[in-house]
Amino acid sequence: MTYEEHLDEVTTLITEKYDIADAAAIEMVMRAQADDFFLGHDDDPSICTLDRAHLDAKAIFKKYK
Repeated sequence: MTYEEHLDEVTTLITEKYDIADAAAIEMVMRAQADDFFLGHDDDPSICTLDRAHLDAKAIFKKYK
């Protein structure tokens, strides 16, 4: 998946796994992006996998809730 698709997937997973509103999940992902959490994802598409999206969603929720 592309970097943008990965961000969308992470956002969706946060809303589904943690039962929070879309706006809150988007804000978490945007804060993580601003903090360079996704550094390298855009340069290396092999990082953008469904398995990695699950890991990223968990890490982001834990850090930015």
